[in-house]
Amino acid sequence: MAAISTTVASSSSPALNHRMRSPTFRCSTSRRDGRRAAPLLQLAVGGVTEILRLLSPKKQRDEAKAAEQAPSLARSVDDVIRILRADYDRAYFLTGEFTSDIYADDCLFEDPTINFRGRDRYSQNLDLLVPFFDRPFLKLENIEKGKNYEMNFILATWCLRTYLKLPWRPLIAIRGTTTYDLGEDFKIIRHAESWSVSALEAVGQIFKLGYVENQTMPPTLR
Repeated sequence: MAAISTTVASSSSPALNHRMRSPTFRCSTSRRDGRRAAPLLQLAVGGVTEILRLLSPKKQRDEAKAAEQAPSLARSVDDVIRILRADYDRAYFLTGEFTSDIYADDCLFEDPTINFRGRDRYSQNLDLLVPFFDRPFLKLENIEKGKNYEMNFILATWCLRTYLKLPWRPLIAIRGTTTYDLGEDFKIIRHAESWSVSALEAVGQIFKLGYVENQTMPPTLR
């Protein structure tokens, strides 16, 4: 998530046939979709993120610098899937530990609350958010590849759950998808998220009183 907080299938998968529509998931008996946030909410989220970014100390990431000079790690769609699986195993949304090499330098990042370009900016946004996560949990539920006209893409479904290190200990729990559009060199040129809850509901979770469980993070979202 840019602003807040498994089998490989062929392109004949039913999930891929609906790629042109925003995917919908069920986290409860009610049905919700990943609609874009209202302009005011997008402006607020973007503004807060930008303020945090400007106030944070500038940080050079060794892996980003190496990625500019090293040959690409991915030579096929399957290579990208393999690398993404490893990144999900490291809960990269929540730890900031992602393989920057597989992203184009000007990759477009989108979620229901914010959109921007730049692999380095995405890395910096993750660095800003990671210190606020407590007992983070990210599970890759499925990842599959497909082709839309002449463009290869990868579709991943996941569930995320983490407490925030705020006095009222809010719990963020979201199920979603990420679409990774690939360029001709198998670099990711667009990283677009869709969530099981609306943008307003997702941001609203930050302001709810949470309860830190004594047990380890449960493997599923309820």
